[in-house]
Amino acid sequence: MKPKSKIHFEISERKILLRIFDIVFVLISLYAVSSIFNFGYFMISADNWAWSIVLAIYLTVFATIFELYSLQKTNDRSRVFKNIILTTSVTVLFYLLTPFYTPSLPENRLQIIYFFLAILGALCVWRIAYITLIVSPRFYKNVLVVGDSFEIDKIAENLQAADPHYVVVGYLNTLEDNSSDQIPKVKLSHLLQMVKKMRVSEIVVSSSLEEGVVKELYVKLLVLLKEGYPIKEYFNVYEELTHRLPVENLQKDFYKYFPFSRSNQNKLYLFFHRMFDLVFSCIGLLFLLILSPFVLLMNLGWNRGPLFYKQTRVGKAGKNFEIVKFRTMVTNAEKLGAQFATKDDARITAFGKFLRKTRIDEIPQFLNVLNGEMSFIGPRPERPFFVEELSQSIAFYEIRHAIKPGLTGWAQVSVKYGESAEDSLTKLQYDLYYIKHRGMFLDLRIILKTMSTVIFFRGQ
Repeated sequence: MKPKSKIHFEISERKILLRIFDIVFVLISLYAVSSIFNFGYFMISADNWAWSIVLAIYLTVFATIFELYSLQKTNDRSRVFKNIILTTSVTVLFYLLTPFYTPSLPENRLQIIYFFLAILGALCVWRIAYITLIVSPRFYKNVLVVGDSFEIDKIAENLQAADPHYVVVGYLNTLEDNSSDQIPKVKLSHLLQMVKKMRVSEIVVSSSLEEGVVKELYVKLLVLLKEGYPIKEYFNVYEELTHRLPVENLQKDFYKYFPFSRSNQNKLYLFFHRMFDLVFSCIGLLFLLILSPFVLLMNLGWNRGPLFYKQTRVGKAGKNFEIVKFRTMVTNAEKLGAQFATKDDARITAFGKFLRKTRIDEIPQFLNVLNGEMSFIGPRPERPFFVEELSQSIAFYEIRHAIKPGLTGWAQVSVKYGESAEDSLTKLQYDLYYIKHRGMFLDLRIILKTMSTVIFFRGQ
């Protein structure tokens, strides 16, 4: 009989938990403060319940933008509290500036200060409780990796980087003896006993054999399955935790491993996707008209040379097009040939660094979006030289061209700017995840994460 296992919150469960209790704690705090001090501005009642919904929406949206639901950052107290202050400030500001959907401003302006402090205090109390109680070893998931021909240290690193609560406590490799200094190895004959001794919550199978794992291991896994132990395939776990596809471990038959999202052929989705592209293009070009005089003046002094530059990129179906951007590098930056831009690239001008950090250099590309050569969301378009080079060294690279390239995308908001072929592989994993799971919900997540990237100046 399976022993009583420890409680473990999956990634999606923790994000739901954070969102729900953010709202619950804030509403309870507001109700308590308004009752104690008899403040009518944020008094929650049957007559104004809709105001609570508006507040909850604002809170959820801005908490997402300011990364309060990024699980890799929820353990960092200083960063969490900084993001709480930003979230509270912007939420209160928007709540005050939309009186049609929220209560009119009170005559006693002191209520606004109490309103701000009530939300701030509620979020701080809840997040301290979360860090103290939920982010602790009692809620870790103990995982055992079994199979053949895998690098256990690499697997453990990948899984725990995505979810610090996902702890690999042991491994069983039936073919290779690639021992680890940090992770205990389990013998096949002792598998059943060790699963119970290590209090394993989940078993992850990684096998490179077409016929599956060896028979003896299969029999023992079947026994564990009957006893109630969850058994999952490594590729599925990797994709679920990291939100990217482990293409370096897959074979050439891509259609077996990632059936593409139905949205890629859904005419209704594609219609609305194009409508959003047109709307965002109009907004982006309006910003272009507003910012161009400022960029032009700064360009004359700190970025001398042409204001714009064009460059050939590879688009949908492998067709080339000319991308338009504000110039951020010195003129003749590639006189020695095409090369990846690096973090501290000497070719980038001082003003060019500002344009990249703020993503202002990308704004002219709304012309490409308007022309239908690009979409607002999609894989980043790459240059023909690098496409040819990367297609020869990275499997599945050409699949990026199954959809339109994008101004922003899942890879752009998930990883830093690519500086090498290895970085391109990581970006490809995210691009293929987007192509596989493409839909309105994922598009919305990308838009919110893009706003976080711009706000925190993470452009490169």
